[in-house]
Formats: sequence, structure tokens, C-alpha cells
Amino acid sequence: MLFVKTEIVGVIEVQLQPHRDQRGFFARAYCPEEFAVAGLTFGSQQINLSRNDQRLTMRGMHYQEAPHAEAKVVRVVRGRIFDCVVDLRPDEPTYRHWIGRYLDADTGNALLIPEGCAHGFLTLEPQTDVLYQMGRIFEPGHARGFRFDDPAIGIVWPETPIVISEQDLAWPLLAEDRR
Repeated sequence: MLFVKTEIVGVIEVQLQPHRDQRGFFARAYCPEEFAVAGLTFGSQQINLSRNDQRLTMRGMHYQEAPHAEAKVVRVVRGRIFDCVVDLRPDEPTYRHWIGRYLDADTGNALLIPEGCAHGFLTLEPQTDVLYQMGRIFEPGHARGFRFDDPAIGIVWPETPIVISEQDLAWPLLAEDRR
């Protein structure tokens, strides 16, 4: 694996190093020892799968409230997404900055997202599956979010979402969130 820093402190792109032959390829997608050698302390406690039937499905922007904040590794195992991370850690120089990355099953690249960051994605192909390796077990009652189109953040999505849950449409703008 290759670990590539992004513009947001602690958000790392994890790139596969595939071993190819006539059958296809084999690659290590997660190894705690390799993460540790790279200075990353992520450990997977729970694995979730997000199945998305339609192209231009929006999920986000989500995070868990402290002290139940979650680090995660997000990887597409079928299809393609535009993945977005927003830094919500006020003590970081990248506070309220966002980055977007294209993740797809063909390359197998992933994002390591640290605690204190919000996450969301837009599917770019139908039948897209996104695998989440979570750094802790989910704690109900601490889920938070904000609108994917919040003007205070100004995320530039590659296309306009078509499928969005009522919950994601109901999230407040960051300026309105009093939690």
C-alpha cells in the first residue's frame, strides 16, 4: 500500500499496489502493521457496506459527535464515487476545508478519514457499493450531519444529486446547528 497525504491534516489516500497476472490482480487493502509503519494508528472494529442502486445518489455529510467520533477507511468495491471530507476540528489549520477524491473499484484506492471530519459521497455509476472500515463500534444517538450543499463549506460536486434521503435533506446548515 501507498499512503498519500491530502490537503487536510490526517486524511490519507490509501493506494493499492496490485500484483497482476493473467487472472487479474491481488493486493493488500489493509494491514495494521503497514499502517503503523506509516505512522497511522487506525484499527478496524466494524465493517459496513453501503449499497447504492442509482447513479447520482448522495450520502452525507455525516459524522459522529465526540466522544463517539469515528475514524474510517472508505473504499469502493463496485462502481465509482466522488468522495468528500470536511474537517470539523477547530484546532486544525484545515478547519472547515474540504477535499474531494474520485474512488472506484478499478483502482481500489481508499481514504482514511480521521475522527472529527464529516464524510459524504455522490455515486457516479449505478450499482455502486462502498465499504467502510470503522475505527470504533457505532454508538447510536450521536450521528450528526449538515447539508451537502452548505454554502459555508462550498463543496463543488461533479454533478447534481438526484437521490437524497429525507434525513440528509433535513440536516441543518453548519451556521444553524446548535448541538
